[in-house]
This record gives sequence, C-alpha cells and structure tokens, in this order.
Amino acid sequence: MRSFGPALRRLTRDLAETAGSYPRTTGIAAPQVGELWRVCLVDCTGHPKVPAPHGRLVMVNPVVRGWSGAEIGREGCLSLPDITANVERATHVEVAFQDLAGTRCAVRAEGFEARVILHEMDHLDGVLILDRVASLALDVFPRRSRGRRG
Repeated sequence: MRSFGPALRRLTRDLAETAGSYPRTTGIAAPQVGELWRVCLVDCTGHPKVPAPHGRLVMVNPVVRGWSGAEIGREGCLSLPDITANVERATHVEVAFQDLAGTRCAVRAEGFEARVILHEMDHLDGVLILDRVASLALDVFPRRSRGRRG
C-alpha cells in the first residue's frame, strides 16, 4: 500500500463511480480499474440476500482472520461480464482491514455479503471466479442478463 491520503481517496471515488455505472454491482477491487493497490469496495445495501448489510465498506489491506461454513453459489464479475460461475465460498467470514484514514477495523459478515467480500479480496491476489470453479465445463454459464456483477 502506498500511503493514506488524496490518492487513496481518488481511487475510492473511482471504484464507487465505476461500480455505480453497472446495475446492482455489490463490489469492486482496485485491480479491476487498473490499480495495483490492496483496496476493495463492498456495498450490499438494498440487496435482497442481505437483510442487515454493513453498508459501504472500503477495505484497505484486508486480511481474512477467520471463516466457517461453505456453500456453492452463483457469482458474476465485472472482469468477466459474459459469464457466471458456481463458486464455493465460506458462509461466515471475519476480515481485518484499514479504513481510508488508516484506522484498523474488522467486520464479521455472513451469507451473500461474506461471498462478496471474499470475491473482491480474491481480485487483490489476482484470482478470478474461473480459478475457483470445480469444473470449467459444468460450473461456468453464459450470462442471461446484464444484472448483478461484482
């Protein structure tokens, strides 16, 4: 991570603007906009699968501190706009990170919100949903509509 300051705030605005230009996007990571920072934005506000979301999370240098459970679910991605894929993820996750000011924070998420957080953190390590499928032949599907991506 470079430094906390104006460049990080600009990157966060760019992430929010880019995500906002695609309907129902719940997350985006810096590498998706060509920036090699360990920053991702997650916001499941209003999503029907997340009854009590944490709101807009800007996570700098996120690290998984704990997880439990596992579930296969369908995921889409801004980086792969024409497909969706079945991906196994933890159902509960605890993540430590820093906010825009550099303050250490932690969040516990479950279900779909946990899935989105883990999906975006994968981008920070160069991992895409295709890297996580059990079978490219059985678990990857053409996208039927241009709705939810992350």
